[in-house]
Amino acid sequence: MTNIFELKQRAIKNIDDARDELIQLSATIHANPELAFQEFKSAAMLCDALERHGLKVERGIGGLETAFRAEARGTGDGATVALLAEYDALPEIGHACGHNIIGTAAIGAGIALRALANDLPGRVLVIGTPAEEGGGGKIILLKNGAFEGVDAAMMVHPAARTMVTRGSLATSRVTLEFFGKASHAASSPEDGINALEALLAAFHNVNAMRLHLKADARVHGIITHGGVAINIVPEYAAGKFSVRGATRAYVTQITERVIQCAQAGAVATGAQFKYTVDDGLAEIIPNRAIARAFAENWRALGVEVHEPRPNERMGSTDMGDVSHALPALHPYIEIVPDGTPGHSVEMRAASNSPVGHAGLLNAAKGLAMTTIDLLCDANLMREAKREFVAAAK
Repeated sequence: MTNIFELKQRAIKNIDDARDELIQLSATIHANPELAFQEFKSAAMLCDALERHGLKVERGIGGLETAFRAEARGTGDGATVALLAEYDALPEIGHACGHNIIGTAAIGAGIALRALANDLPGRVLVIGTPAEEGGGGKIILLKNGAFEGVDAAMMVHPAARTMVTRGSLATSRVTLEFFGKASHAASSPEDGINALEALLAAFHNVNAMRLHLKADARVHGIITHGGVAINIVPEYAAGKFSVRGATRAYVTQITERVIQCAQAGAVATGAQFKYTVDDGLAEIIPNRAIARAFAENWRALGVEVHEPRPNERMGSTDMGDVSHALPALHPYIEIVPDGTPGHSVEMRAASNSPVGHAGLLNAAKGLAMTTIDLLCDANLMREAKREFVAAAK
């Protein structure tokens, strides 16, 4: 078996050789943003690139038309490492989360590793995971068996700082509906039951609750229906809340309190009340064994790796659910100045810029190098699995 250092150097060269192709692929996806579950062109471009480089590609896996799985099989028995590609965009603002980089980095690593297959044990998968932005594509794929047989999974997300152990917040979404009674708001308001006032009371109650939540918790909502005319007492009102916290267990507690806040609004106004809660997203559990290897590889490339700040601000992602199912890592690569918000026009511009292209190539190299570690160093894979089991307790 070729030594690990030499394999990594060959992987780096393979990615450098594919530089122009990868940047063009990322730029094309960036210029043609597609929303959750509608990423037909992006998925097709990524699959075509993988097939051109000799990977076996299965399209439309796990019940999702825009999901895919590509395989590069080594020469002997060993672990299976999955590299995850995201490629959906945000409504109106396009690729302001840099998913064009995420998807292309996974393809770049897959291409590099396919060329090394004769010197690698085990198996490399590139799994295309649609609809991260609100659709929970990875959760659907998990439920439908797309991750069966996978020993570890990784992806890289563009950001304002390079980090390997940053987590994410768990989240759930609550839909509130209130049912009242319409009447003329001026001549007979006493005959009405105001569903909008019930919803507003729920908002006020949630605001009062915020003072007593942990610092990492987030509760934010919108009114989706508030009435049809100003001179009619609203007989129907609806809103949605997003609840976030450090763990899924704490999110469940907060969600129950949001529902109680809404119930109080219904009692106060006499409205009827109904709610629905989605399955939500789990928090990321960064696998620290894999993270240490990933950080070492990035540092070998000259990439500066930072530790998360004590008060690190975080969002939510369906990669959290993957990390609860198997050892996983979701590191971040810097492409914008520190302090630049995600989901912004600045992030969108950077995702198709020279700095973004450099981040793409370093992301692909980090994925490829760490995959080599996991496939060729049995001790590392065993440690990753031990840490996963310990974190799940």
